[in-house]
Amino acid sequence: MQRLLPGIIAMAAVVVASNILVQYLVGQWLTWGAFTYPFAFLVTDVMNRVYGAATARKVVLAGFVTGVICSLIGSQIQGEFGPLVTLRVAIGSGTAFLVAQLVDVFVFDRLRKGVWWRAPFVSTLVGSTLDTAIFFSIAFAAAFSWIEPSNDVSWANEVLPLLGVGPESPLWVSLAVADWMVKLSLALVALVPFRLIIGWLRPQAV
Repeated sequence: MQRLLPGIIAMAAVVVASNILVQYLVGQWLTWGAFTYPFAFLVTDVMNRVYGAATARKVVLAGFVTGVICSLIGSQIQGEFGPLVTLRVAIGSGTAFLVAQLVDVFVFDRLRKGVWWRAPFVSTLVGSTLDTAIFFSIAFAAAFSWIEPSNDVSWANEVLPLLGVGPESPLWVSLAVADWMVKLSLALVALVPFRLIIGWLRPQAV
């Protein structure tokens, strides 16, 4: 438990903060939550490097449970257009988190013997891509409207130029691409704290 507690606290903090900050827009394509959520991968990778894949998976499970609790709370809070968290958003968020984080753990574990930066960068890149694709598809794509027929997401399927400048695509695709670009940027930025934290906790690991 002593190994798990710091990771669980850090993961819970990231998940809770992201669930709160996702309500606040940054520009046209992003929310503040897009800048905090990617650090969940940093927490997972640090736990994986220091304590191994089994411990990292337990931290991921704790983060998933925290996310479910946040979704349940959000579903009871009424915003301007209905519940803050709809069924599609809840399912998309939970599925994306669990799949992406577990794949991150798997990829990291396979690459852990390489140069220090390869495992955290590649695993985060793969996990982040899955996370974005799964969440935005389930939450907003017209193909998944059967999950919650009463939830009108026609606004997310309005056809517009990609990120305002590219080929025409549904709005949710622009939101997904913007989100993925932030995740990719932070995957690079997070290499610095990853190395510093690992160097402090387990110098021989780097």
